[in-house]
Amino acid sequence: MNESAIKIRLMKAGDFDAVVGIDEKVLKTPRPEYYELKFEKLFQTKDYLPASLVAEDQDGTVVGFVMGELYIGEYGISKEKATLDTIGVDPYCQHKGIGKQLINEFMDHLRTLGVQKINTLVDWNDTKLIHFFSANQFSPSKIINLERSL
Repeated sequence: MNESAIKIRLMKAGDFDAVVGIDEKVLKTPRPEYYELKFEKLFQTKDYLPASLVAEDQDGTVVGFVMGELYIGEYGISKEKATLDTIGVDPYCQHKGIGKQLINEFMDHLRTLGVQKINTLVDWNDTKLIHFFSANQFSPSKIINLERSL
């Protein structure tokens, strides 16, 4: 499989099983409840702006996805900002440029919607993911994520 054989398109509600399956292969644990909430928000709310994409191989099989949201005034942030909150590429298809292609198409799509900045969160100890995002022109932001244990 080469990068030119991959087609990137907007995510559809029917992509649910493929997305959940890829995520389970990558994380080695199922998270259907997480995706049920995300898909409900994406496809069943009237204020949905399509921002999530899938990568298909030449047979039409979904081999990767990227999901994000536009900020519409949350925390005083204008709609010029968005998040990339979930990305996955089937382990069989990794290291073939699909993740980079998904990121690039995601950026281009959000740019057409007026977005000027994309944020994402990465676990400090996940060096592979930090390297992936760094290689795709992400850098540490000036916003600090704060947390409190209960």
